[in-house]
Amino acid sequence: MSYILGINAYHADSSACLLHQGQLIAAAEEERFNRLKHWSGFPTRAIQFCLQEAGLSLHEIDYIAQNRRPWSNMAKKFWFILTNRPDKKLVGKRLAHAGHWLNIKKQLLQALGIDSLRAQICFVEHHHAHLASSFFVSPMERAAILSVDGFGDFSSVAWGIGTGSRLQIMARVFFPHSLGLLYLALTQYLGFCSYGDEYKVMGLAAYGQPSFIKEMEHLIHLLPRGQFRLDLRYFCHHSQNFTYEWHNTIPQIGKVYTDNLIKLLGPPRSCEEPVVERHQDIACSLQLIYERALYHILNYLHDQTQIDSLCLAGGCAMNSVANGKISNHTPFKNLYIQPAPGDAGGAIGAAFVAWHEIKKRPRNFIMEHALWGPSYNKNAIISAIEARTFELTKEGCIWELILEEEHLLKLTAEAIAEGKVVGFFQGRMEWGPRALGNRSILADPRRSNMKDILNLKIKRRESFRPFAPSILREAVSEYFEKDDDVPFMLQVFKVIPEKRSAIPAVTHIDGSGRLQTVSANNNLRYYRLIKKFRDITGIPIVLNTSFNENEPLVNLPEEALDCFIRTQMDILVLEDYFISRQEHR
Repeated sequence: MSYILGINAYHADSSACLLHQGQLIAAAEEERFNRLKHWSGFPTRAIQFCLQEAGLSLHEIDYIAQNRRPWSNMAKKFWFILTNRPDKKLVGKRLAHAGHWLNIKKQLLQALGIDSLRAQICFVEHHHAHLASSFFVSPMERAAILSVDGFGDFSSVAWGIGTGSRLQIMARVFFPHSLGLLYLALTQYLGFCSYGDEYKVMGLAAYGQPSFIKEMEHLIHLLPRGQFRLDLRYFCHHSQNFTYEWHNTIPQIGKVYTDNLIKLLGPPRSCEEPVVERHQDIACSLQLIYERALYHILNYLHDQTQIDSLCLAGGCAMNSVANGKISNHTPFKNLYIQPAPGDAGGAIGAAFVAWHEIKKRPRNFIMEHALWGPSYNKNAIISAIEARTFELTKEGCIWELILEEEHLLKLTAEAIAEGKVVGFFQGRMEWGPRALGNRSILADPRRSNMKDILNLKIKRRESFRPFAPSILREAVSEYFEKDDDVPFMLQVFKVIPEKRSAIPAVTHIDGSGRLQTVSANNNLRYYRLIKKFRDITGIPIVLNTSFNENEPLVNLPEEALDCFIRTQMDILVLEDYFISRQEHR
């Protein structure tokens, strides 16, 4: 019996997963347990969850695979140091950080309180793990593969071909050139300085015009054979000892752009400053220059492989706007992205590399849903409610157990149709950053004011941030210009113009929507709920956003209850419990 533990440690979104005989058993990010967004330490609690889910101890694990291989690309690293003479403190910090990855065995023993470990430790190069995380769990037997992110093991891009249980990496882009770094620099310039804020800029871009495209062309130059280069005069990540904290912390990255960028674009926005038209236009221009570079790589990749199917991975694969246009700007016809394409997903990639490339075993798994996290039984739900009886009563809440699912979903759909905001907590928690119906806040997409209500009163975030439409798979062609499977909410399509007024709360200002297709196969209860809403309203869509408030996605029922109480949601469906707030305060 082969058990493989995959981990992403000491990097953003630390995570763990468990395979048994090549089948994924469990996967979760550490942030869901310690409540610190993008946690970059050791994934102790995520590992414990994976082992508990399978009823195992660490002694029963055969392989432990991590998505780092610090000695990869050593020739490139030494050549960069010799020719660029970077700050010695920066080099020392990176060497010290690499030491954490090499001491994984020691960290495991300490974290789990054991004395010995029989598992073999496998080190998998960062982008190799990314590519594996998408292709090896895809339904494709043969595909072009591409990984794009900030940096990992001294490269930022890798591409090649996946065939059966084998990956062939054909080319890379190396440090200091990176599309992820380009997007990070402009994200910081626009005043969004927390780690992972790039998605805010992507949302803001829809409001702008590409009036800064000429300036953006100074920052990056496209080269033959799919390559590109940053103009390093505008960036300082390669030379200065900037803030770079990844060890047991929320990731922190200091300013990565130079004063030359300010001379080019004007004064940067502070985080307290209002967002104005100029900022929207810079965001729009950045998004377009990123897309131009991405499609440059992809067109070359297709030219070299002549394969119409693509598996995409890396942090930049979270750019759902660019992903939704791939079939319009490249010859690729089929796209697969697993639900955690960023660094968390590297844990899955490393584990499947161990299964396929070290153990030489064939593929026998397809990731068709994202529900790989913890679930909680009736006793856990009751205990959480009883512990908050005083708070719930004070808020004017009543609750009842509804064991007949048909009735529970009918009440929930009716509440959504009445304009109420519903927290929906069921089954296993989602793997990856998107709420896909198990840890979601749901609302009526027909109401034009719902976006403002959610942003201001529930989510307490920027007013320009959009919300996603969860749509019945069979209804996609009725509402979107492109008909495709998007189960993990990682592509943006245009809403058919005549349908936009019907679903204003989930139609972005540019007429697009970041859809999630829902089928009976990937989430049966959520699918039935949307069907109930369609039966009531005629609309096969509900507004879906993550069940949280400026925090990681809720995991425990206690966290769901606390978020429900403090954000003034109207309804909480907690497994089979229907909790309603009878009066608004």
